[in-house]
Amino acid sequence: MNEDIENDDSEIYEVVVNAEGQYSIWIADRQLPAGWQAVGTRGSRDACLSHIEDVWTDMRPISVRETL
Repeated sequence: MNEDIENDDSEIYEVVVNAEGQYSIWIADRQLPAGWQAVGTRGSRDACLSHIEDVWTDMRPISVRETL
């Protein structure tokens, strides 16, 4: 991974989630890919990743959690 991109704190990100309850971050001014929705949290990369760490406590997709 390009270290300059990884350390660039000037970009604004948003936290997104898909239908399986899997979280990710996305650059805020870009159109979301199909199947992903913004959850309302925006900020620096680190802030968004911290939010995901707090809320995504079960990494299994919803479809797997529901079968157990």
